[in-house]
Amino acid sequence: MIKQGETLPEATLFEFVEDAREGCTLGPNSFDVRKEAAGKRVVIFGLPGAFTPTCSAKHVPGYVEHFDALRAAGVDEIWCVSVNDAFVMGAWGRDQRTSGKVRMMADGSAALTRALGLEQDLSARGMGIRSQRYAMVVDDGVVKTLHVEAPGKFEVSDAASILATLTRA
Repeated sequence: MIKQGETLPEATLFEFVEDAREGCTLGPNSFDVRKEAAGKRVVIFGLPGAFTPTCSAKHVPGYVEHFDALRAAGVDEIWCVSVNDAFVMGAWGRDQRTSGKVRMMADGSAALTRALGLEQDLSARGMGIRSQRYAMVVDDGVVKTLHVEAPGKFEVSDAASILATLTRA
């Protein structure tokens, strides 16, 4: 498992872009994790899956709700990472009203999730390989804090906990 002080691994994430802009076309676009995190403070939170109960009712809405406070605490971007495809993440982002606040990043093959050492096997529940629930603060590609939830818990990776960590620093 990645640790505090380590650099993010090489990986590619995909984001469904709703509006064409310089360097991005409509639809799924690929992004190099290290390049996207370079020179920024990013909160990255991972969760088991789009449209799942805790993820939809608490995890993503908390980051949307605390967006302004996280920005005031020096966060440049917030990424939600899930082992889903970019189309699903795009639809979930529309449903959760994340536009302009949380980037819904697809890790469809679990490449980043595995490289971080944060995968879990939910095959017995029909979900396959998924991400554990976690949140990290990354400064210029280096992990500053990492909070990984115990199985079935939602206590340390929520937006309020990450905000408290940032305001104590």
